[in-house]
Amino acid sequence: MKIGLDIMGGDYAPKATVLGAIAAHQNLSKDQHLVLFGDKDQITPILEAQNFNPDFFEYVQTSEVIGMGEHPTKAIVQKANSSISVGFQQLKEGKIDSFASAGNTGAMLVGAMFSVKAIEGVLRPAISTVIPKEKGGFGLLVDAGANADCKPEHLVQFAIMGSLYAKHIYQIEQPKVGLMNLGEEEEKGNMLTQATYPLLKTNNSINFAGNIEGRDLFNAKADIIVCDGFTGNVVLKLAESFYVLTLKKGFKDDFFDRFNYEQYGGSPILGVNAPVIIGHGISSPEAIKNMILLSKDMVETQIIEKFKTAFNS
Repeated sequence: MKIGLDIMGGDYAPKATVLGAIAAHQNLSKDQHLVLFGDKDQITPILEAQNFNPDFFEYVQTSEVIGMGEHPTKAIVQKANSSISVGFQQLKEGKIDSFASAGNTGAMLVGAMFSVKAIEGVLRPAISTVIPKEKGGFGLLVDAGANADCKPEHLVQFAIMGSLYAKHIYQIEQPKVGLMNLGEEEEKGNMLTQATYPLLKTNNSINFAGNIEGRDLFNAKADIIVCDGFTGNVVLKLAESFYVLTLKKGFKDDFFDRFNYEQYGGSPILGVNAPVIIGHGISSPEAIKNMILLSKDMVETQIIEKFKTAFNS
């Protein structure tokens, strides 16, 4: 197994990414290798400072970096020797089994769609993110920002992919799917949710629990919460602010501590032909480590093949 990591992506790269790679290496078996994409001249001093043997990693030298504020499509096309572009090229060619970056989110989405492309039958790949539950465990929110505008059939596919991902990556048996809405009743909502509800209700491949409201995000009513990416991204950013606020207020609570993004590493793009994970721009070494370990889990569980089987059938 070869796990690709963009060591130039993120606000604290390359130091945070390299330190995260070192930490992740301790949790990998002998047949699991990290391939680092970036400027090796910047990597080497960090490894030396940690007394870490550089031979434990493989390296792909790149000379360009896609900045956080750059236009995703233009950057992917114009910066062919960037760490993100080269990483996706090697993923497409099968030289690595997964690719992760804490860099430009848009570039990661565009790169995934241009290189490994969407799984046949998947209309819109989506971003999944973790939502902690009040009484332990956690659920998944799909979509968290890839698709601002959606059709009902997109949300149905998000539910299918989210259910498979929760079952095989997080061992949640028969995950309950909830449709984010402004009321519990079947007839509530806008045109999108009203049209989506009957499609989810009659789909035998998911365990549909009905509509859920914002107050149900953190309870046990649903394991998978589906919504359009605009709504999902607002929910995600609001949830992330909880942890930051508790730190600012000096408030210590086990539940709110679980909103710390570092624990989950990154958000996978569900529905493309290879494991691709997007990390938070402010990813720390701990977050990078967990992003790498999530990449490993996605490869080991063959989750992409399970998506392909579901949609090709």
